[in-house]
Amino acid sequence: MKPAPFDYYAPASVEEACQLLVDAGGGATVLAGGQTLMPLLALRMSQPFVLVDITKIRALRGVSRSGGTTRIGPVTRQNEALADATLQQHQPLLVTALRHVGHHQTRTRGTVGGSIALGEPAAELPATAVALGASVEVRSVRGTRTIPAQELYFGPYATALEPDELLTAVDVPEWPAGTVSLFREIAMRPGDFALVGLTGALTVADGVVTRAGVAWFGMGPTPIKARQLEAALVGQRVDAMDAGALAELAIADTAPFDDLHATAEYRRTVGRRVFAAALGEALNLRKAA
Repeated sequence: MKPAPFDYYAPASVEEACQLLVDAGGGATVLAGGQTLMPLLALRMSQPFVLVDITKIRALRGVSRSGGTTRIGPVTRQNEALADATLQQHQPLLVTALRHVGHHQTRTRGTVGGSIALGEPAAELPATAVALGASVEVRSVRGTRTIPAQELYFGPYATALEPDELLTAVDVPEWPAGTVSLFREIAMRPGDFALVGLTGALTVADGVVTRAGVAWFGMGPTPIKARQLEAALVGQRVDAMDAGALAELAIADTAPFDDLHATAEYRRTVGRRVFAAALGEALNLRKAA
């Protein structure tokens, strides 16, 4: 099939893009990378009247640091982010997650902001943003506001972004020294969306967990923050953890479902094992460091 007819615009500034979104009256779709959007257009599962291509807006590309926060421009290509020295040094979990996003070919076009704004519940980047306590900056002709990543998602592809709002930055707090990353996913094939995925970070000081941020993907209609697990981890000595008890808490906040690829029970069972494996791997790496 071919896409339904639409008007195409490639604004050169954020202000111009925001005005186009207003003028479209809710009938516009933003093109940031297009790895999901283009198939949806071809299948006519998405039929916007206006397509706003923001990839030519230079102000929305690149990585910077300020005051303990890493800022990522939304049209930064995923492969560009993977190779960025700032992210490699200050956001290791995000880099790990990026390695699992799609394939090399798709990452040359896919963008960080595009994935986070889309809100695919089985994708790596939205869940990692939630786990790390990231936030997004969004702009419209009405002004600028900040949305915490954990408040951004309401359902599959349903976010707090208004039709006239444009995601203009992803702000990720930098975690302190002594932080280890947790990441593991189970997928049908490398590059597929995860059936079960876990992403997170633990800060350890003097053998005790002082901070925890963990989120699931592929385990419900949105990225899911493992709040009960996080609360239980803080204050735990790493050499006295009960992995079995923690594994039960790890999946306590999830909402797995049956689909063509796996049952909810499969996801719960695998989720326990994914958490135990990711935790063991992270703590072993910490010992070896």
